[in-house]
Amino acid sequence: MTFVVTENCIKCKYTDCVDVCPVDCFHEGPNFLVIDPDECIDCTLCEPECPAEAIFAEDELPEGQEIFIEINADLAKKWPVISEVKDPLPNADEWNGKPDKTKLLEE
Repeated sequence: MTFVVTENCIKCKYTDCVDVCPVDCFHEGPNFLVIDPDECIDCTLCEPECPAEAIFAEDELPEGQEIFIEINADLAKKWPVISEVKDPLPNADEWNGKPDKTKLLEE
């Protein structure tokens, strides 16, 4: 099992999760973070740290978020590792909780 970053991270990109990850399995894109499933050790530390509540165990994904298993795996191969906390995106608080953001994901 691995953890998966889901839709609510899009256009927020809080990095609190990155700070607690012991294996640097997060990768950073323009407006989203992903978890590399090959690096994730299932430690559960990131899940409670996400202010957007966008991180879930693979077997506990909310309905409709299953596509993010593949999105995380694919984009982790393309994007660089992020291991230091950064400021969230401008207007992150306004985007937090908005539905239907998948189409806004920038690769």
